[in-house]
Amino acid sequence: MTLPRPVKAVVFDMDGLLVDTEVVYTEALIAEAAHMGHDLPLDVVKQMVGHIWLNSAKVLTAHFGEGFDTEALREGSTRRFHELAEAEVCLKAGVLEMLDQLDAMGLPRAIATSSRREAVEHHIGGHRLLDRFHAILANGDYPRPKPYPDPYLKAAEALGVAPEDCLALEDSHNGVRAASAAGMMTIMVPDMLDPTEEMEILCVRIARDLHEVRELLAAQAC
Repeated sequence: MTLPRPVKAVVFDMDGLLVDTEVVYTEALIAEAAHMGHDLPLDVVKQMVGHIWLNSAKVLTAHFGEGFDTEALREGSTRRFHELAEAEVCLKAGVLEMLDQLDAMGLPRAIATSSRREAVEHHIGGHRLLDRFHAILANGDYPRPKPYPDPYLKAAEALGVAPEDCLALEDSHNGVRAASAAGMMTIMVPDMLDPTEEMEILCVRIARDLHEVRELLAAQAC
């Protein structure tokens, strides 16, 4: 299968796509909830994937009730996350090879993430990869978060490429919705969330990993 149009730029999500942080976030959230005396099921955590904290807090309140202290969980789980990720978080398979392919093709690329900029600097900067991206759009750099298209529209604007000529790479359902709403060719590379029928409709492809995406781009370059 080939992509529907030539790719002129690539926009990456970060957590769960470039770096293996979602499993660490999950461990930290469940451990801190247990410390607070609550059982936080994995299926509830999965509902939070791809959200900014404001929306994640709504998921927690819906599960635990209005009296649940979401800020206490946020602060405690953030502390636990940084303890777990102090050394550095691992890159996902195929990241370096993907960036090398984009260099060879001369394609600009950006990160559009729901995480804060300091998280990008830690996770991506820890691997000395910040200078391999031409733009970074983090939480606070766009008006509305995913699933709205704003992060991807701002990324395309920053790269100077029309959204429909961009390839968006996502692992979360909300991220796919955002990229598709922006008009980008969207590929889901599943991490914690399985692809659904909706994802199959919104995406041009569901890929096993970034190696598969790289192969698609390499075929375009031939």
